[in-house]
Order: sequence, then structure tokens, then C-alpha cells
Amino acid sequence: MGVRAPAGRVPAPPTGQEAEGGTGPRSGGGPHGAALRTPHRKGNAVPALEWIHVDGDRLADEHGRTVVLTGVGLGGWMNMENFVTGYPGSEGEIRRLLREATGREAYHAFFDAFLTGFFDEADARYLASLGMNCVRVPVNYRHFEDDGRPMEWKEAGFAALDRVVTLLAEHGLYSVIDLHALPGAQNQHWHSDNPTHRAAFWIHRHFQDRAVALWEELADRYRDRPEVAGYNLVNEPSDPTGEALLAFYERLEKAVRAVDGRHVLFLDGNRYSTDFSVFTRRAEPFPNCVYTAHDYALPGIAGATAYPGVTRGEYFDRSVVEGTFLRRTRFMRETGTPVWIGEFGPVYPTGRPVEEWRYALLRDQLEIYREHGAGWSLWTYKDIGLQGLVHAAPDSPYLRRVRPALEQKDRLGVDSWGGSDAGVRDVLDPIDALFEREFPGYEPYPWGRRQHIALLVRHILLAEPLAERFAALFAGITPEEAVEAAHSFRFEHTVERTGLTAVLREHLLGAGPSGPAAGGARNTG
Repeated sequence: MGVRAPAGRVPAPPTGQEAEGGTGPRSGGGPHGAALRTPHRKGNAVPALEWIHVDGDRLADEHGRTVVLTGVGLGGWMNMENFVTGYPGSEGEIRRLLREATGREAYHAFFDAFLTGFFDEADARYLASLGMNCVRVPVNYRHFEDDGRPMEWKEAGFAALDRVVTLLAEHGLYSVIDLHALPGAQNQHWHSDNPTHRAAFWIHRHFQDRAVALWEELADRYRDRPEVAGYNLVNEPSDPTGEALLAFYERLEKAVRAVDGRHVLFLDGNRYSTDFSVFTRRAEPFPNCVYTAHDYALPGIAGATAYPGVTRGEYFDRSVVEGTFLRRTRFMRETGTPVWIGEFGPVYPTGRPVEEWRYALLRDQLEIYREHGAGWSLWTYKDIGLQGLVHAAPDSPYLRRVRPALEQKDRLGVDSWGGSDAGVRDVLDPIDALFEREFPGYEPYPWGRRQHIALLVRHILLAEPLAERFAALFAGITPEEAVEAAHSFRFEHTVERTGLTAVLREHLLGAGPSGPAAGGARNTG
């Protein structure tokens, strides 16, 4: 069983360690804590969405009809990522620096407007118009508790999540709640809100206790909500041995099932959801669970120039892409469980002409998934221009303000996702040569020596001072200007990547390109 925090704690004023998912009243930990809670909606759920469950190698609704979940991930909203909104480094660090630079009033003005504006009714309507039926909703634990006051629940975070779950349901879209950043960080990279290169979650019981308590709380709040397709318990875990991962999954599954026995659980594999070997240590798969693979095709994310073609010395075409998919999903097929791709999709580098081969790669992946009966969640819905279906306009108040930092970030290759090391090879080459000479066999987990050096030098060492410069661009901003900047991410102010959405419409609706929803995004290739 999981660990529950003492119930009924008295709500307290926010501390300097809070995460700005909101600073509303707190409730006691555990499913039966204080009365200030997002209410259950039993008897009030949207009737069009039925309960789904695992039925052999498929998902099915209450009438036994197959349900294939297809949609997008809502990256950058309740779990911010540097490439999505442009800051360097990790979310926790940039929030701290922005608070210092802007002052409390402007800081809260920006993030309150951002939380409501990044995803609203127009966004849900637009995704439904593309033929999608599901949105994976990544969340950061900091919206629900603070490190200085663990397991004292922050109602504003639950209310923000519930607003979007409800909006999606009203437009016929299921939600998958995805805990993307866990206390202590479950993997070695920025998207788990990790400012270091160590995944401390796997070695500290305290962090694991907090994650269990949070999932008990979420499960209690959503146990009567069929519009939530299920719970993605841990995004992209990266446990070097796998032993802590399996033990934690077994503990967490029991804890959630003690509260909510009905929702589907989505379980990511180890090593960023590409390795499912740890699950072979169990005699049987977890019941009513979907094992979720992440299936980024190398040409789409690694600086390729053509597809089909050669990327990093290897030739890629449809058969190779399919072979990678089959390898990553072998465990699901061997155990007769559903296949769901929790993340995939090419990036579309800015500052260069549209590369049609990237859309061809996406078409191949979508067709492969359909042929093998796999559901999918494309990464990601909205950003500043690298990967989203829609993105903030280049002339928006937000991008005008942060452009100097973006230009320096691009020169230094500070981002892992979409960044290039071309401008800092004069720094990296001597380090690589030193390691080759002194530590030739050094290949640290999870991705080896070259990626390890890039993480330490580009994504941490260079990101830290650049984060200070980024925050300084907001110094002196008024609350009104902060709101205007945040509204750059509202749907009506964004630009649609029409080449990408045409591929999705064709696949999901059998239709050619069409305009965006009324009053919506502008068009771009």
C-alpha cells in the first residue's frame, strides 16, 4: 500500500518554495483530507465518453467496441519544457529566476494567464476537428505540492488540471493524465524538471512516497470520471538497474488500485520508455494496463537531411522505421497486450525551408501504427515553432521579448531537443579527445559518453548563466505586459503548421487540408 499524508492539515499561506501552478488553498494529504477539493463528478460525466478497459490486445468501451486512442501530448503546459516555451535549462530553475526578476505580482500575472491561455476551449475544439479522440496531459508534481511542504495538496493545481480534462470531454476527447515530472526526477534530463544529470527519485524512498501519495490523491479525485482514459504513472523512467523501477511500479499499482480499480494504467518502459525487459521478471502483465512505448524515429530528431536516407551512418526507410517500432513493442505483442505509442514525431527546425521528407516520415509512422493496431499520442501540440501543430507567432509579444536569449541559445546549442552543437565544437572536441585518450571505455547510462558530455556542458553548464539572461529580459515587466506576453500562446494568436495538420487530417479523417477552426490560428507550412 502507498503512504498517505496525515489528513486534515490546516491550509496555510504559500511559502517561497511553492511552484506557481497557483497558490490557492491547500488540503490535507490522502483521499479523505480537508474539504477544499476539486469535487468528484459522479453522475455528471459527459455521457458521450464511455469507460474503457483492456480487453486482450486492445482497448474496448463498455459495449465491447474497440477504442484506438489517437491524439497529441499537451507538452509545455502543466509541465513546461525549454524547447516548448524557449527558456534554457529546467522549469524549476527558470521559475525561480523569473520570480526574482519580475516580482511577485507580474510573475503571477504571467503564469495565471499562461495556464488558462495555453489551452482553452478553442484548443479543444480544434483538436476534435482534426479527428483526434485523446490528449495526453503531462503534469509536474510541483503544481500539487511543494518540496518544502510535501503532501500538502494545492487545490489550484488540481483545479487547473480538471478545467482541461472537462474541456476535452466536452469536445469528445479522452484525457490520459501523465505524471511527467516526479519529485527528485525520474530520469536524467530537463523534461523531468531535473537541473542535474542524476535521477535521484530511484534512490530516495521519500521521493517515491510522495509520488505514491500524489497518485492516490489523483486517483481518488478521478475514480468516477470515465472521460479520463487512464493514468500514465511515470513518464520516461530511467533507472540504471531497473530493479527500483519494477519494485516501484508494483507498489504504485497496488496503491492506485486500492483507491481506483477501474481506470486503465499506462506504464512506460525503462530507459525513456524504450526498454521493457524489466517487466519480463513478472510472471504475468499487470492487469488492465497498457505498456506504452516512445518511438521517435532517428531521422526526425537527429539532424538528418533526407528520408529515406542516411542518418548518423545508418540508412533509414520505411522498413527500418517499422523494424524499430516492432523491436520497441515486442513485449506488448509477446504478452498480448495493447500497443500505444505515448510519444513520437519529427521536429521541424526553424530558420530553414519546409522539409517535406519530415512529413513523409510522419506518414510512414502513422501508417505503420494503423497496420499494427497501435494507438498513438503525437508530441507535441503547441510550442514556439520546433514541433507543435500550432505555435506562437514570431512577432508575438512573448517571442519579441525573449528573442535575444533564443538567438544565444541557438548559437550555443543549449537545448537537447532541436539544438545543434555546431557552434561549440571548439569546446566539445578537446573534451571528447580527452575522454577518448583517458577514459576510452567510459559509456555512462543512459545514452553513452558523447551524450553525457553534451548534457553536462551544453544543457547544464551553458544553460545556467543563459537562464539568468533569459529571466533578465523580463525585468521591469508590468503585470499588464506579463499577461500580454502570456497571451501569445492563446489559440487565436498562434500559427498553424498546415503541412503537419494536413497529414493528420488525411490520416484521421481521410480528408485533405482545411482551414483552422473559426477565429483560430494563422497558416504556415
